[in-house]
Amino acid sequence: MSRSAAPPAARERVAIVAGASGGIGSATVRALLRAGWSLVLAALQDELLDALAREVAPYGERVVVVPTDITRRAEVDALVARALVRFRRIDVLVNVAGIGSSPSFAESTDEEIERVLAVNLLGAARTIHAVLPVMKAQRSGSIVNVGSVAGEAAVLGIYSASKFGLRGLNDSLRRELRSDGIGVTLIEPGFVRTPMNAAMNGLPGPEIVADAILAAIVRPRRKHIVPGNYRFPVLLFKAFPQLADRVFGDARIQRRLNRDARAAREEAEK
Repeated sequence: MSRSAAPPAARERVAIVAGASGGIGSATVRALLRAGWSLVLAALQDELLDALAREVAPYGERVVVVPTDITRRAEVDALVARALVRFRRIDVLVNVAGIGSSPSFAESTDEEIERVLAVNLLGAARTIHAVLPVMKAQRSGSIVNVGSVAGEAAVLGIYSASKFGLRGLNDSLRRELRSDGIGVTLIEPGFVRTPMNAAMNGLPGPEIVADAILAAIVRPRRKHIVPGNYRFPVLLFKAFPQLADRVFGDARIQRRLNRDARAAREEAEK
């Protein structure tokens, strides 16, 4: 939806949520259901998706759960086809799916590098590419991509690279699709309470990101950083990149950034 395009009637509003079973994804699903949306939920087939399917079962035909690996184009195309068969339109695509990486690029494996880019950047690109013919034919739609503040300040190796790439894709698409009535928004969370950040205490819940996603659907914008207390540091580091170099180039900071990742890797190798 663009500002010039009227939103569809409530009973017709259809959203695909890619990465629906994760912390931010499931919070987004709940928020959209409360707002009356019909949903197509996409995620890898696992226990998390099974649990989400049980949770949304009471909503009946308003929700379709489609196990999907967004790194495989055939599965993405099947997801979009399933949405059209059930609902005949797609008003919103929310790209939440994402995985983390070691903060140290030097310590990342080749498999990790490839997987992070395949999910965080190429997966989002494929889902967008698959829904665009539908939205362009409708001359309306909204695409919301969930990036990261790590896509503004490069401190987390290949993860930051993937989120920088997503930011570039988001900007390019927003300009390309403006005349088609399709809004494109980037949501950039800082640290929030999800399984990816399980070792960190006192973080805001994923609902803060879900609320930003719903706001972006109603009123598309270039980007939205949440929580708000990350906005000034991002602005500061972008205005003074040498400051970011000094802070994050400090060996003590690098050791702290990598400590938890190294501990988790050692635990997995036992």
